[in-house]
Amino acid sequence: MKFVILIHSNPQPWGHPTGDYVAENLALPTEQREQMNTDFDALLAEMEAKGELVAGEALADPATSKLYRWQSGKPVATDGPYAESKEQFAGFFMIDVATRERAEELAARFSGPGETIELRPAMWPGGDEG
Repeated sequence: MKFVILIHSNPQPWGHPTGDYVAENLALPTEQREQMNTDFDALLAEMEAKGELVAGEALADPATSKLYRWQSGKPVATDGPYAESKEQFAGFFMIDVATRERAEELAARFSGPGETIELRPAMWPGGDEG
């Protein structure tokens, strides 16, 4: 079953890993932040070893995005981001796991201070999930 783990954050300034730029994370003791980074690296290594990590990418600053909307029968381009929002889409990980429960377990482990993690099943042609 394929799922996408979506990372929503608002680092200031924009940068990756987002935790290095998010006030809630920066407020933690240095040792705790270092342990969280070590744990995250171990999580990614575990997922790679199990063949669960398909892909992942960090995204550039939303201010660099272009939006395309359909207006008057044609696409019209405008500068991004999509909406004025406290959180922006910061990156994603595509995973392939045996069960939804495993996907939920992994998504919970991706969460961190100042970020929102969204887990969404991937849809394939024909409308089937996973």
